Amino acid sequence: MSVNFVEKENKEKDLSSGQILLFKKMLSNGDIPFPAQENIKFTFIDLFAGIGGMRIAFQNLGGKCVFSSEIDEQAQKTYAINFGDIPEGDITKINENDIPDHDILVAGFPCQAFSIAGKRGGFKDTRGTLFFDVARIIKAKQPKAFFLENVKGLTNHRGGKTLATILNVLRNDLGYIVPEPQIMNAKNFGVPQNRERIFIVGFRPDLGIKEENFSYPEPTDTTKTIRDIMEKKPVSAKYYLSTTYLECLEKHKARNEAKGNGFGYEIKDLDGVSNTIVTGGMGRERNLIVDKRLKDFTPVTHIKGEVNRVGIRRMTPREWARLQGFPDNFKIEVADVSAYKQFGNSVAIPAIQATAKNLIEKIIKE
Repeated sequence: MSVNFVEKENKEKDLSSGQILLFKKMLSNGDIPFPAQENIKFTFIDLFAGIGGMRIAFQNLGGKCVFSSEIDEQAQKTYAINFGDIPEGDITKINENDIPDHDILVAGFPCQAFSIAGKRGGFKDTRGTLFFDVARIIKAKQPKAFFLENVKGLTNHRGGKTLATILNVLRNDLGYIVPEPQIMNAKNFGVPQNRERIFIVGFRPDLGIKEENFSYPEPTDTTKTIRDIMEKKPVSAKYYLSTTYLECLEKHKARNEAKGNGFGYEIKDLDGVSNTIVTGGMGRERNLIVDKRLKDFTPVTHIKGEVNRVGIRRMTPREWARLQGFPDNFKIEVADVSAYKQFGNSVAIPAIQATAKNLIEKIIKE
């Protein structure tokens, strides 16, 4: 069953009473942009859910989310106002047997340092990592399939040993059929962002699906540019860099270039694609754009210097949401600093959905 905010008040002890009242107020008008589907084709759970990017992809394909987990309270808030559910908290404290049965386990689990003590790098060697929690849930609930997402760097983390350990657990310890993972780039699926991520899918062996039966999707749309995701109206002066800050960025970049390093701020071509959006300041500074529509240069925040007159600004949280494929009716009701973090940590929905479609077709008959 879905964990809604009324049930959450009685069972989730790590949420304060103030948070629960806030969630109730936000949800009381019944305006939930992404409610559960009525015509259900399959069920899934959403682990390390963030703000629900993977959930949107799987709901779009006819799935019903029966359980979600996310530890970050600000992300829980965004998730709640968009889906009507408050995710459970710390996955390490959740008993796998309390999780509802489901067809597909979905998880964008963080990549932590694995301590590979054993020779085989098996199930026990993943203890202390969050992948272990994914594995123990798969072992207990035996879903028909799983879909895991991670950073591209997982492929060469510890010389490839981490990925080898993960695949060994999934294939040998848990017995799932796991096609060779693949790096997928968001820019090939209708969003103008150069974002490479590794996707790992697996199928329960009794389904009779062989590795060669599954194929990752081919690119669907490589035409989108930054211009396609820009705000239609001029944005607030707060997104425009001050002259003082822009000068600091220029000096920082010059110092790096003098040392032979290429790291520094970047102004992106509006007819090109963005760099990968990530959390932290440089996630924004490496994706600056020129937008000369601003007419009122009066600062709306306390800045040193003045608003630059050449039109250099950061993208807005809504523009970042579009870079990840979030629909415009996705609610953003947290401060900008939290919004940037949440979208930077999220997933490119179209790439997820294209891959999920291929997975679902293998386990669900129309």
